[in-house]
Amino acid sequence: MTESTDVNLRPAAHPVDQTICLPGSKSLTNRALLTGALASGDSQIDGLLLADDTRHMLQALRQLGIEITVDETRRRATIMGCRGHWPESDADLFCGNAGTAIRFLTAACCTGHGAYRLDGVRRMRERPIGALVDALRDLGANIGYEEQEGYCPLTIRGRGLRGGQIRFSTTLSSQYVSALLLASPLAANDVMIDVTGSLPSKPYVAMTLKVMHDFGVQTVEEKMERFIVPCRQTYTATRFDVEPDASAASYFFAAAAVTGGRVTVDGLGLESCQGDVNFVNVLERMGCRVEQGPRHTTVWGPSDGKLRGVDEDLNDMPDMAQTLAVLAAFADGPTRIRNVTNLRIKETDRLFALSTELGKMNVPTEVHEDGLSIQPHREPTATAIDTYEDHRMAMSFALAGLRLDGMVIRDADCVNKTFPEFFELWTELVR
Repeated sequence: MTESTDVNLRPAAHPVDQTICLPGSKSLTNRALLTGALASGDSQIDGLLLADDTRHMLQALRQLGIEITVDETRRRATIMGCRGHWPESDADLFCGNAGTAIRFLTAACCTGHGAYRLDGVRRMRERPIGALVDALRDLGANIGYEEQEGYCPLTIRGRGLRGGQIRFSTTLSSQYVSALLLASPLAANDVMIDVTGSLPSKPYVAMTLKVMHDFGVQTVEEKMERFIVPCRQTYTATRFDVEPDASAASYFFAAAAVTGGRVTVDGLGLESCQGDVNFVNVLERMGCRVEQGPRHTTVWGPSDGKLRGVDEDLNDMPDMAQTLAVLAAFADGPTRIRNVTNLRIKETDRLFALSTELGKMNVPTEVHEDGLSIQPHREPTATAIDTYEDHRMAMSFALAGLRLDGMVIRDADCVNKTFPEFFELWTELVR
């Protein structure tokens, strides 16, 4: 999909029954691209996700002087690492609305010596980055704001990081911690990060540590509350396999749930490092049956066709909130989604967007400070869904189209952010 377009969805005539191969994880791809760029030697990344967010990272790394060859057919990238020294000392980096790209690159550019500017789309200029900037300044970075304090565009006068200690009493995004971790091996002194308050999306930080270890960097982690990164380390080139995207898999697992069918995703199982793979446990509590091997997961919808409402703390996997919210519209009882305050600073205010669009389907909701309640009392009605330039709004509300005739997803090309092939694969479900 290359042009802004609406998608008219067709209900499933029968329970879905599919085995699916999904594109690679966005989160793993962007972490591996950055560490490969900073490494000593040539790295090969297989299973690469090719979507807007990862293309922004690829383009930015090339502007920083990194030689990268991409085989789009094989989904493979070969990266000539810079051994921790950016070849270009002057770059203007556009990150679109890719949170991982702008946050990881902000920290990584501070390790270099030069002048760097980072910016994004309108929505990115509304997403806070001040806590990360403050932490980097404490480590010796020179970062300025071009316009509004706490938001991009940013200007960096790179002079390396001296290291030191950072304390977060609370943080809106785990990406701040991941960004600091990824840059810390290049600091002149050890870096210690203490998180004394709530850390959302902890599995994503664990993923960051795994990628760092795979590229040869040593870290110390204590209960996801304290992180110590010894200084003057260099990432070592490696061959890295990107798993299928667990967040993307959630829509297909939920398709099995809402139609009473079966979906198997190959390459994603008990060995996965992605926290969102645990969404299948939520589906189990809703009445589904789940089977997992080391590298596959299968979900069967409830045998009686009835989904149960649930009460779920999704702090570790907030990107699953939209999938659950739409699925909950078809459950027999109410659902409460908790501890996902950071959804307000994502691609859109996702709590507001969910409540608004579910309301158009005649599904009552209540927005809470930390989440959302869904109170289904009758079969939802079909409508046209606004997507707010948010890929997860488009993909999650596609679930409703499996049950309701007349569902339309507006501006569906927003899925290009992480999953350009989504609607092509989705169409296969109802054939």
